Amino acid sequence: MKPQFFIAILFATSLYWMYLLYAPFLLVITIAALLAVSTANIQEYFEKLFGYKFLAALVSSLLLAVLFFAPLGYFLATLTIQLNSIEPEMVGKIEVYVKNFLETPPPYLLFLKPYFSDALKDVNITTITANALRVAGHVGAFSAGFLKNAFLVVVFYFFAQYNGATIVEFLKRVVQMSVDESTLLARELSSVMSVVFYSIIMNAMFQGALFGIAISFMGYNGLLFGIMYGFASLIPVVGGLLMWLPFMIYEFSIGNSSNAIFIAIYSIVVLSIVADTFIKPVIIKEINARLLKEDDARMNELVIFFAIIAGLATFGFWGMILGPAITAFFLTILKLFEARSKECEVKDSKVKE
Repeated sequence: MKPQFFIAILFATSLYWMYLLYAPFLLVITIAALLAVSTANIQEYFEKLFGYKFLAALVSSLLLAVLFFAPLGYFLATLTIQLNSIEPEMVGKIEVYVKNFLETPPPYLLFLKPYFSDALKDVNITTITANALRVAGHVGAFSAGFLKNAFLVVVFYFFAQYNGATIVEFLKRVVQMSVDESTLLARELSSVMSVVFYSIIMNAMFQGALFGIAISFMGYNGLLFGIMYGFASLIPVVGGLLMWLPFMIYEFSIGNSSNAIFIAIYSIVVLSIVADTFIKPVIIKEINARLLKEDDARMNELVIFFAIIAGLATFGFWGMILGPAITAFFLTILKLFEARSKECEVKDSKVKE
């Protein structure tokens, strides 16, 4: 057996066992690496400020931990307190409102009354409470899983920031790509991920603030529900609906029809249409223009926008990072093929001459 074949077999075997060993952590390692790439400019700033790479990586990781843990931790603590303070009278009011609505629907919904009669059999305090507890259980399980993944992401993010340059240089030597190709690949991926990371944060904060300010005037906890809406806005199509629809139903149940109508109209027009459909691509475009230099190749903001939506739909929450990264990597590989094709054409023309 030739030595190179033996080494290839050893490499394939070790790669297989490495996959088995780190399979449970592949997603968080990938997310941490992509976040490190997208925030490389922050790491460089802290390195210049403190003069130590370890301290810069530690501060960057702490900032990321605060970004992930602080809003969700506040949400979980407040949600637990609110669930423990739910009064049976409130559930009873909701039950009475739902039954009255189903028994005497508005004129434009009369054609659905036969179907409502079947639903009336399942409407009672027991089922409402059971469904509320079931939803709360799902929310709690998701939050616990998210906190665990977020903690692992922060840990791997620290190592990626601290050892990132060494790892990149090692991979360049192993892959044996040319300097131009490796530079193009790194620049394209870093540029797109930076735009994605900052645009996601800005959009979530912007939409969460709009929703939180609006409902705070109705006596609700604007900070809590603003954070919840910010996270919900990351879910394509139905994200905002998951937040404002329960508020509308509750306001109708307690007789505040004007507040319910306002929440519905405000959420549909201001948040869903204006903010999410029109302002969100503008924010991505503005960050794209300000963050990247003139000589950097910029990805179209609509491509980034749809890559985020596709990633969320395919991979869940972390798809907002994976979607654009996969798209950027694919487009960059196409550019490398294009560059190599042009080089071959130039060489062929020179040979013919």
